[in-house]
Amino acid sequence: MIRHLVLFKLNEGVERDEPRVVEGVAAFRALGDSIPELQFWECEWNITDRPIAYDFAINSAVEDTDALKRYIEHPAHQAGVALWREFATWVIADYEF
Repeated sequence: MIRHLVLFKLNEGVERDEPRVVEGVAAFRALGDSIPELQFWECEWNITDRPIAYDFAINSAVEDTDALKRYIEHPAHQAGVALWREFATWVIADYEF
């Protein structure tokens, strides 16, 4: 299994309740039910306000590197990424467990 973690940081001046952010969150929340490669899926806002904290997190798991590639290339995932690209930056970690 491969864990796929993504941490998002909203760009300066972007607020969680902006319509484009709400749309981006909804797009990512829907992925768990729409991409068969996802064995585990959760995403949510960070609950702490520490200066080093990121704002939103995705924690997911897929079977193997082929499944990870299919997930990344899936049109629903790509559509969500396109939304988030407009208002956030992110870091990613993929590892076997």
